[in-house]
Amino acid sequence: MDKAQSMAMQFQTWIINFGPKLVSALLIFIIGLTIINWASRLAAKSMKKRNVDASLQSFLASMVSVGLKVLLLITVAGMMGIETTSFVAIIGALGLAVGLALQGSLANFAGGVLILVFKPFKTGDLIESSGQTGVVREIQIFNTILLTPENKTVILANGAVSNNTIINYSKHGNLRVDITMAVAPDSDIQKAKDVALEVLKKNDKVLADPAPSVNVIKVGDGMVTLAIRPFTNQENYWDTFFSLQEHIKYAFDQNGIAGPTPTRIIINKS
Repeated sequence: MDKAQSMAMQFQTWIINFGPKLVSALLIFIIGLTIINWASRLAAKSMKKRNVDASLQSFLASMVSVGLKVLLLITVAGMMGIETTSFVAIIGALGLAVGLALQGSLANFAGGVLILVFKPFKTGDLIESSGQTGVVREIQIFNTILLTPENKTVILANGAVSNNTIINYSKHGNLRVDITMAVAPDSDIQKAKDVALEVLKKNDKVLADPAPSVNVIKVGDGMVTLAIRPFTNQENYWDTFFSLQEHIKYAFDQNGIAGPTPTRIIINKS
């Protein structure tokens, strides 16, 4: 009987001393979970509004939720009198070890986040980065997939892409096609320019606005070089580039505009 009374007294003392801490910890845990769920939903809505990639949305939402829940558990444990210093040290050490082991992958992940958030380019854009040029087929968490004009698939690490210069040829909706053609130095230059402009205006892939232009870019080396600068849509770039050269050459031949004649100078030292 005395033993039972002693145990009852101990339990009562434990309830008096530990009960308020337990109740407070439970309340904080419940309130914390509610806030974390609300914050996760808010973050998901914000990322959706910013058109962040769907796969990245779920990954980031899960990462935020897990991180906040770990912090909540450590806080609750501290309120209950449990020593948390060792837990924090272990978590910090694990985080450091994982970070060192995956620093390359984490850099690519961070680069992917930056690309998806700030959108220097999007799927379907023609870009140049890290010495590669192609149409963006897919923006993944760690890599960006390009399709080159040679129909080759190029996989670029997002860390390198985000840290290097990015040239987006599709940002303004059209591209300038740079063509240079040479004619004989004794040709009628104004006539050559007019003929080239007429070919440009008749081509249905050449845009009227911005207007195409033909100018002399160089005189020398036994020729006059014309800079032919039409604008076209991204998807028509290569067709326009190749077809215009053929059509302009044919128009020059039809109008008696000769090309440069190669010359060779032979010096006889004997």
